[in-house]
Amino acid sequence: MNYREKLKEAHRIIFKFGTNVLTRKDGTMALSRIYSFIESISDLKKQNKEILIVTSGAVGLGAKRLRMESKPTLSTLKKACAAVGQGQLTSIYEEGFDKFNIVTAQVLLTDEDFSDRKRYLSLRNTLSTLLELGVIPIINENDTVSTHDLTTCKKPKPGSSCFGENDKLSALVMSKLGADVLVILTDVDGLYDDDPRINPHAKVIPVVTRIDEQIEALGFDASQRGKGGMKTKIEAAKIAVHSGGMAVIANGKKEGTINKIFDGEETGTLFIPIEQLSSRKRWIAYATNITGVIMVNEGAKDALIQKNASLLPSGIVDIKNDFEKNDVISIADENGKEFARGMANYSSEDAKQLIGKKTGEIKKILGHKESDEIVNRDNIVIL
Repeated sequence: MNYREKLKEAHRIIFKFGTNVLTRKDGTMALSRIYSFIESISDLKKQNKEILIVTSGAVGLGAKRLRMESKPTLSTLKKACAAVGQGQLTSIYEEGFDKFNIVTAQVLLTDEDFSDRKRYLSLRNTLSTLLELGVIPIINENDTVSTHDLTTCKKPKPGSSCFGENDKLSALVMSKLGADVLVILTDVDGLYDDDPRINPHAKVIPVVTRIDEQIEALGFDASQRGKGGMKTKIEAAKIAVHSGGMAVIANGKKEGTINKIFDGEETGTLFIPIEQLSSRKRWIAYATNITGVIMVNEGAKDALIQKNASLLPSGIVDIKNDFEKNDVISIADENGKEFARGMANYSSEDAKQLIGKKTGEIKKILGHKESDEIVNRDNIVIL
């Protein structure tokens, strides 16, 4: 299948614009570039495509407005800058799209909007309604009220999550809404086979069919103004392709990039889809704010991965942190490496009493029995 040609057929598209592609070298907004994005997206809207935009830039705009000489590092200052810059950022998109008679809507999100299933379903319904009305949602993280410290996303420990950058946010939106393609526009030509800042002979990889350890190793840190870097873009692409969609990482500073992508030209790096998870399993796999961890023995790990089994009490060796019934929890091996996620049938308080026990002992130990399984196989996703 020619996936470059298939991009032309994409109906629901998520665009993610990074700080570096939206700003000039001095940190001010690159208005002519932004308006060129708006014009290209307006052309796609004329083809009856549904568009969502995930945008960075609020903190940088706020810092400029407050006449700061450099981007702040203190978390409280970053949040203050985000509060100042968010309105200005939204108005740029609103005024630009208004010239094409396209209505936009501001949507600010936090971790809890994805981790709590009721809030997630409400968000999905709202975004779907906006798309039905022909509106383009302009999405950003609500940095002002977010509980993290707005630092670069590091590799999380089992059971933890990282939502502090818009690459991950755009992938979550793409996954939850079942979009066809995620387009991440940045200031490099795509995913290179080596770090181009160090190796001048590094070449762009045109197509990635599988995101393995070799591909993940090609991620590098963000520049001074950016937050995520190539590492988080690869992670975002991984979520996209495991949700049944495509992803493209391309250079937004080059003229006509959006048009070239949807004309089927070889631009940037294209990640092709791997599988299609159900909406429920996408929510489980990519839930945020996961705190609870269930550690299992090798036999249980093998049964979960190879035999599509449920997680029984007898396979558990330890439980970390607290969680409630129906929370999404991390499932890790005895070395602490996360390999699956699932929705718990028992709270951590009850589950701790059942470690290593047989299913026939559950009612005797707890005085009640919700299920034979700690996590049912229908609610488990292998990562």
